[in-house]
Amino acid sequence: MSSVDLVRDERIAPAGRARARARRITAGITGLGAALPDTSIATDDVAARVGVEPEWILRRTGIAARRRLAPGATITDLATTAGQAALDDAGLTGADLDALLVATASADMVMPAAAPLVAKRLGAASAMAWDVNLACTGFLAGLEQGAALIESGRAEHVLVIAAEALSRVTDHEDRKTAALFGDGAGAAVLSPGGPLRLGHSVLRAEGDVDGALVVDHDERLVRMDGQVVFQRAVAAMERCCLDVLGAAGVDVADVDLVVPHQANARITLSLSERLGLDPARVVDAIREVGNTGAASIPLALDQARREGRVPDSGRLLLTAFGAGFASGAVLIEIGEDDAA
Repeated sequence: MSSVDLVRDERIAPAGRARARARRITAGITGLGAALPDTSIATDDVAARVGVEPEWILRRTGIAARRRLAPGATITDLATTAGQAALDDAGLTGADLDALLVATASADMVMPAAAPLVAKRLGAASAMAWDVNLACTGFLAGLEQGAALIESGRAEHVLVIAAEALSRVTDHEDRKTAALFGDGAGAAVLSPGGPLRLGHSVLRAEGDVDGALVVDHDERLVRMDGQVVFQRAVAAMERCCLDVLGAAGVDVADVDLVVPHQANARITLSLSERLGLDPARVVDAIREVGNTGAASIPLALDQARREGRVPDSGRLLLTAFGAGFASGAVLIEIGEDDAA
């Protein structure tokens, strides 16, 4: 199987690396935001509908509830709320943005994209705006694109939002998937320097040639071979994490907190075991919100910060795996960058 492997900072032409070092520009997260629908669907309700015991779902997924958009509510609504919260956290307004990206696999419409609509609502009508569709790995892809804009000097402030309404593409009668997915949005502002600096990273696209995780145009519902996805997800995230740490010259023990895509609690626990980490150093934030796709990492990161789990200095490691068997990891260095 062919693999596309792109490691930022490792495959830039020598002249480009020299210019980047001379400028010493590093993109960092300067604001975080989150948005969740008010409606919460309990696992008891899902279990009754698909004919299983609630304990069976909780044991297999770690999910006790998931959020769902109200009728008439939109991805644009969620993304705008999360984006505004991140801007407020960064002390910026929409007018300060040079680019706005929305990572989503469940946009309100095929066309137009969500990003231009969100940009208009946030007062960022002059910003570049586009959507990123890489399913659960979409937020990491958005961070990569935003960092590239900043580090190349093409933008100063970029807002990356991940927003999903996966309840729209869930077969609520399918016991394989009915309990998994929820709706929500998370956002991050990227600027030069800042307290959460984006370091080494990797994005990979292995290709799901057998269709183990798909939503097709005709049915428009998630169909998944859970066992295949479980095995591939754990292996791919472990590999991405170790490759990024190796490129940075640090060990797993040097990472203060790992924030993985919140696919299900068993995957998170298995990743912890494969990396040899105490589960307390790995964020598991799926219990009350479910699998929110691309939005799961920024939502989990925002929750970890509110709980006081993000240190003032140290390292974070973000990792994800999703449809298309796209995976990735990003190392974040925490602390002010004096060179920015």
